[in-house]
Amino acid sequence: MTDALQLEIDGPVARIAFNRPDKRNAISQAMWEAFPRLVEAAVAERAVRVLVIRSATPAMFSAGADIGEFAERARDPAWQAGNRQALRSAQLAITGAPIPTLAIVDGDCVGAGCGVALACDMRIASSRARFGITPAKLGLVYPLHDIKLLVDLVGPGQARRILYTGELLSADEALVINLIEMCTTVEALSREAELLIARIVANAPSSTMRLKGLMRRVLDGSRDDDAESAAIFDAAFAGADFAEGLAAFAARRKPVFADR
Repeated sequence: MTDALQLEIDGPVARIAFNRPDKRNAISQAMWEAFPRLVEAAVAERAVRVLVIRSATPAMFSAGADIGEFAERARDPAWQAGNRQALRSAQLAITGAPIPTLAIVDGDCVGAGCGVALACDMRIASSRARFGITPAKLGLVYPLHDIKLLVDLVGPGQARRILYTGELLSADEALVINLIEMCTTVEALSREAELLIARIVANAPSSTMRLKGLMRRVLDGSRDDDAESAAIFDAAFAGADFAEGLAAFAARRKPVFADR
């Protein structure tokens, strides 16, 4: 594990924080390798209902991949293959997490750092956040998996503009093109993020997890129900969360759902 990534679990919320401020949270191979283990550790806690990815330092999210490491190691085929696999494993761990995931972005969110944010279910940003995908400025390309995540959010036209120009977008523009879901002031960022987290946590974990799985199927091309999705829909009626939700509705109280 690396100190450049920190995992904190606080009841129903797990937080993974970039903690490499001297490098603007540039992501090293060791950090990529740590990501799947941290996500796995967070998800293993049955009380955890939301996973948050953020920076431990204000005014920065991540400057992207560690270009200094690239300069030293990129011509080593074995290292290059390991780096590509580590990056892929990290991204798949985030997208494949069974619980809702949220990126809280304050400051620059660039390149591979933007890829991490794209892998989350939702993104909330401060007004000083900037977003960019810049490999074309270095003669590099972006992973196909990450490009699909980008296209899913902003559509092919805006994705082409972001990738081909490598320009940095303001938080306001990122909101307009659906790259992020919420934008707020620097001062209100933590408060708004916690409100969003609380709204998710208050709901049935079985529902949010199943909804996330169905959403992933839609994004991967499913257009109609099949036996599997119909079974998921039907099974919810027999679940403990539905029984509690129904009892709470009848009693006009807030439901208290069990851990996952």
